[in-house]
Amino acid sequence: MKSGTVHYPLFKRQDIDAFFALFQNNLANFVIIAATMLTIGFPADIVFTKVIPGAAIAVIAGNIYYSYQAKRLAVKENRSDVTALAYGISTPVMFVFLFGVLAPAYTLTGGNAELAFRIGLAACFISGLIEVLISFSGNWLTKHLPRPAMLGALAGVALTFIAGEMLFEVFALPVVGLVALFIILLGILGKVALPFNIPSSLFAIIVGTILAFSLGEITLQDVSTALDQVGFYPFIPSLEVFHGFQALFTGFVGLLAVILPITLYNAVETMNNTAAMAAEGDRYDVRECQAVDGSGTILGTFFGGVFPTTVYIASIGSKWMGAGRGYSLLNGIVFFVAAIFGLIGALSTIIPTAAVAPILVFAGVSMVATAFHTNAKKYYPAVVIALLPYVANYIMTRFQGDAAHVIDGISTGLTPLGEGAMFTGIVLGAITVFIIDHRFDQAALYAFFGALLSYFGFTHASELAFNAAPPYTLAYLVLVVLFAFYSIQARRNKIKHL
Repeated sequence: MKSGTVHYPLFKRQDIDAFFALFQNNLANFVIIAATMLTIGFPADIVFTKVIPGAAIAVIAGNIYYSYQAKRLAVKENRSDVTALAYGISTPVMFVFLFGVLAPAYTLTGGNAELAFRIGLAACFISGLIEVLISFSGNWLTKHLPRPAMLGALAGVALTFIAGEMLFEVFALPVVGLVALFIILLGILGKVALPFNIPSSLFAIIVGTILAFSLGEITLQDVSTALDQVGFYPFIPSLEVFHGFQALFTGFVGLLAVILPITLYNAVETMNNTAAMAAEGDRYDVRECQAVDGSGTILGTFFGGVFPTTVYIASIGSKWMGAGRGYSLLNGIVFFVAAIFGLIGALSTIIPTAAVAPILVFAGVSMVATAFHTNAKKYYPAVVIALLPYVANYIMTRFQGDAAHVIDGISTGLTPLGEGAMFTGIVLGAITVFIIDHRFDQAALYAFFGALLSYFGFTHASELAFNAAPPYTLAYLVLVVLFAFYSIQARRNKIKHL
């Protein structure tokens, strides 16, 4: 068969399960965005006529592009089993922009929601622009960062914020959540045909919603409330983002200290997710993906979007489900309809979280599994070490504020470990890989990177600053000396093996 003659379907049955996984996560993020911004003080007019449509535009554009990208790869490699990359708003990035950009901007402007919104637009635009610039180095980083470190750090996100967080929701309403979870596992892992050959994710949502109604968790009043949110919210472009630049670079330049590290995190997350897909057989150009993510983010700002987008962790779950490109296209189409008619809030009211959370539990579990089964057994310790900082980050995130004393009660080292968890995980995991391989010069290099990151506050510190985390910088520098010594010893063949 000649290249270009492969039949790569626009849509197939497995796309349905993958669609519900991606749609549910994007939907959950959109609901959190709406609820949080309203709580902060932003009016419904800004949230539902600007922010939600703007975020939807970015998601739609990315979904369409990644569907095209998958088709291109399928033709190039003459394969029909290519899975499109999942795309959306990263949950950790979303929370940082909510509480690190929008909430402070609202407070610092004295409750001026319109100005705070414009500052958010400018911050989001800058984030997208930075990621586009970072894309020029994407392939170099992918080649030089050890896979166990990258996938291990990503597995930390999957274990805590995805699988773990959603499993809590499952057990919060067990009659709904547990039933839905094992319906999904029956279909995806057990390969058991469900009634009427309904895809397991859809069947789980239907059964879960019916059970929630029967338990009184969802009432007719909830349905009525959901219908009240339906309306017409057109996508209207504007140049408000440029008005935000003036404010951002005058009285609110301090917010840039938040934008830079979280954008680097976003770029690394895209890199890690494309690496995970490469491990499963679908090799996409990370530079292209980072450029698309940044461009999608920028596009969204012209319609009111204030949240950066990224290649999403659900990509691996979709691959395991056997999805193609249809799930990505369907997600874009459904979000277009849902955003323009105000259905996002309505759906989140009617469908219980416990019915859809199991889909993300599976997505998170599949990501953790991938971090192990795509690496040689000798690298498993590196994967685990790279994973652990996100456990600290999760605890730190959930117990900040009024419950900060809980963190100190566990350990004074918990917060420093959790700060900059993605970078810390990659550095610690990479050092471990190079110790295993006796590449001590590379271990010294990554220890030096660790020193730089901690010195400037990207890791182990709550904010960017010079000499932000002295004890950790010193610790990494001592490691540089240690590994440099062993590198010299290795070159002289003086390393003694146990």
